[in-house]
Amino acid sequence: MNNNYAFIDGANLHKGVENLGWHLDYARFRVWLQEKYHVAQAYIFIGFVPARKELYLRLEAAGYTLIYKEITYGLNGRIKGNCDADLVLNAAIDHFEKRFDEAVIVSSDGDYAGLVRFLDTKSAFSVLLSPANKCSYLLWKSGVRIVYLDSQRSKLEIPADIAVPNQEIDVSQIEKAPDKDETL
Repeated sequence: MNNNYAFIDGANLHKGVENLGWHLDYARFRVWLQEKYHVAQAYIFIGFVPARKELYLRLEAAGYTLIYKEITYGLNGRIKGNCDADLVLNAAIDHFEKRFDEAVIVSSDGDYAGLVRFLDTKSAFSVLLSPANKCSYLLWKSGVRIVYLDSQRSKLEIPADIAVPNQEIDVSQIEKAPDKDETL
């Protein structure tokens, strides 16, 4: 069995699924990653907001390793926690230190196109899981396998008749960067 790692852009995952009108069951998603893609280690890159401690504890209990990004505040008071560089650096380090066989990238953000192409040329890339029903053209043109999570909605959604626990990130308060990437 492969020893694969997942590198998840937390805000992109949450926002992408939310924009499709459903709520992701993070515990089911973690099991699905293990069963479908042999993911032994699943990193979620996320801005650290102390008030969201319960969310972080639930994600860790579901089997994720959280990599926190220090947040800053924009002129409008919105939280900024851009994790792109951290995700790329972690994936590159883990690849060079031969910690995983193949990487699973979870994002729709074109900023990861270079990483995806690099890992693909090194035969260390498994799949791109796009939280949105479209992803950046930069990712699409890389020619790698893309799976749209909406196609797995029946397996990964919190049922509508169940109250959604406060597991989601209030992404309305988070900016990707000073100018948001409009790939979603």
